[in-house]
Formats: sequence, C-alpha cells, structure tokens
Amino acid sequence: MQIFGVDIGGSGIKGAPVDLDRGDLTEERHKVLTPQPSTPDAVVDGVCEVVQHFGWTGPVGATFPGVITNGTARTAANVDKSWIGTDIQKLVSERLGGTKVTVLNDADAAGVAEMHFGAGRGRTGTVILLTLGTGIGSALFTGGRLVPNTELGHLELRGHDAEKKASSKAREDEDLSWEHWARRVQKYLAHVEMLFSPELFIIGGGVSRKSQKFLPLIEGISAEIVPAQLQNNAGIVGAAMAAAEA
Repeated sequence: MQIFGVDIGGSGIKGAPVDLDRGDLTEERHKVLTPQPSTPDAVVDGVCEVVQHFGWTGPVGATFPGVITNGTARTAANVDKSWIGTDIQKLVSERLGGTKVTVLNDADAAGVAEMHFGAGRGRTGTVILLTLGTGIGSALFTGGRLVPNTELGHLELRGHDAEKKASSKAREDEDLSWEHWARRVQKYLAHVEMLFSPELFIIGGGVSRKSQKFLPLIEGISAEIVPAQLQNNAGIVGAAMAAAEA
C-alpha cells in the first residue's frame, strides 16, 4: 500500500510516496525550501509543488512544526505565527482539489514511524524521540502509545527555550564545535531524563546522519541513546502512516 507523506519544516518542505508495508520511500523525495515569511498560503504553495511533482492524486499525510488538534494548528514555533488557528487539513485539501489530507505534529509523525519501523520497534517502556533540527521536536511513547503534542523543545534550559541552545540550527548559527554542542545536548537530555525517566532516547532530524560526531561525546545519561534509523525520512513515513489510518 502506498500513501503520500509530506514533512513541513522550518527550513524545508519534503515529501514522497511511501510503501507502508516496508516503511520506505518508493521514490527519491522531493524538497523545496520553506518560504520566508512562512505564511500559510506560501507554505501550502510549497506543499502543493512537492505533491504535484509526483503527479499524486490520492490521500496525503502532512506534518507541521507545532501543536495540532483536529487538523488545526494551535502553536507555530518555527514558522509564521499566522498559522495559529489555521485548519491545515482543510486548507491543504482545498488547494489539492479536495484530496483527503491528514495533519499531525512533525515529531509525533517521526516518532510513530520509528516506533513501528525503526529504532523503537518492539520497545514497550517509555521512549522519547527528539528531532534536532531548526528547533527541537519531541514524541513521547509509553506502552507503545503516543502522548501527542509534547513539544519538549520548549522546556526551559538555563533561562532559554531548550531549542534555542541545543537544536542543530543553534549549532550552525553559533558555529559551535561538535564537542561544545554535545555538552548542550547532554544538559538537555539530562533535564528531560529527570522529568520522564525514559528507557530510550531516539535522536532524529537531519543531524542524525552525523550521529557519530556527537552521540559518543554524551555522558551521564542513564537511558540508552540511539540515532533514528529512518533518519530524516521518518516524518514523511509517519505522515503517510497517519493518513492511512485516518
């Protein structure tokens, strides 16, 4: 079974058809840059470009970097604030000619994919996926069930939103060494571990492709820490899974 998944991020919009039996993309993903300012109409133009690149006309699953309830954005951390209150499912569906669209939080989508096809498969304890990208997304699972919209990237860390200090974007913007950034990530993980006592952290986002540069530098965390197996395609796969189940 194939369903289309599209992952809306603060810096890029990417998507592809997904084989839901294998949890793989059936074609190389297509990506466009997230427009600036990242208003709803401008971003949905990008979503439509990605979907139409493949000539896709079936159901679509989409992720969004914020809290989503019933297809509507309740927060918008790394995109334009005009998204707040927008019925994303309705807007994207209308722009795609009435196609059925399912929307969920971006990290939740990545987490669902990793729990089913990737690093969290078979784990029944408390598992937390963290996507280190433009911000920090989070997906919390207990007993294999998702607790949606946790947004743990906004926990306070030394007077700041954690994602302002420990995201991949923070490393790039401040030109931090891997060692310096790993210490920040370590402090963040220690804080999350204190609150939730997970048995496993899964580290996702684009930087997961370079996990060997920073994960071995992290010390003092009791939970197991592993890179996401689906890497930066997890959101696309999870979005497609959500659309299939809707």
